Amino acid sequence: MKRNDFIPFFKDQLETGEQAGRITRLTHGLYTIAGDERERNGEVSGRFHHVVEVDRDYPAVGDWVVFEPYDNGERAKIHRVLTRKAVLSRKKAGGSHSEQIIAANVDAVFIVTALTQEFNPRRIERYVQQVYESGARPVVVCTKKDLCENPAEKVTAVEAVAPGVPMYAVDSLSGHGITELKEELKQGETISLVGSSGVGKSTLINYLLGKDVQETQNVRQDDDRGRHTTTHRELFELSTGTFIIDTPGMRELQLWGGDEGDVDQTFSDIDRLSETCKFRDCKHETEPGCAVQLAIQKGEMEADRLKSYNKLKRELKRLELKDRYGTHRTNRMLHGPNAIK
Repeated sequence: MKRNDFIPFFKDQLETGEQAGRITRLTHGLYTIAGDERERNGEVSGRFHHVVEVDRDYPAVGDWVVFEPYDNGERAKIHRVLTRKAVLSRKKAGGSHSEQIIAANVDAVFIVTALTQEFNPRRIERYVQQVYESGARPVVVCTKKDLCENPAEKVTAVEAVAPGVPMYAVDSLSGHGITELKEELKQGETISLVGSSGVGKSTLINYLLGKDVQETQNVRQDDDRGRHTTTHRELFELSTGTFIIDTPGMRELQLWGGDEGDVDQTFSDIDRLSETCKFRDCKHETEPGCAVQLAIQKGEMEADRLKSYNKLKRELKRLELKDRYGTHRTNRMLHGPNAIK
């Protein structure tokens, strides 16, 4: 990793004599740090462990960190994480209310979905929301175009749930559509790939790198579901000077945070229609003069689109309340006799 990739935003955070590098791989608490033209394996220092407060404070792939070489320069001790520009995260799977960082300091996120049985427009909506929360820009990449009998129909479905988001349909084995996708690869930027298992993230990275660096497997024949092949997060550098992060497939996608502005950006079509509703505080339910309901009646928008919009707003409200008041009090506020409507 070249030193000129270390932009002023991070360089200005360094104190005199400190050495910085970037986390390129994380597996089971062991890190690979790229710096001064070489990579080292290492771990966080004992003091780091002592002062850390929450999981998100630990280094993630894509982070810039201050480190100290040891063992004749062969290994590294991480002392602190530099302030991040952007964080792609989700709520940890399960019942705990804690954040799991997927990738740090990303400029764009490729939302990878297969044009096969795995295809799910509602899931794409959630990924788009997740990306807007991070501060990165979303790009939808539809793989396995060669295995889809009606790609144009599914492309239209993506455009309906991700208005204004760049979308590319590709075949990562033959390379069809990859030339157009490469327009999204900007020198010096970092891209993270997200998506379910088996959608072709690793195959896409192998094609972009021009060599097989990530293991791939065929999907199961009985239900077209993917197998987990990527088990860790790792950052690679492309010949374009772009950095790309591969991530394990997600079985469960729960949003972590965000606000109504992020939802309005994800559902820009509903936000735009809302401006012409008769009432400024229209809930898009039974109010007269509702432009959103009129669009649904005319067949210009699916009713499921509005349901997803309302569901995501409720989910973000619940996350906000849990963060502020805790799980028990939030449940009473949402489901008790005086529940928030």
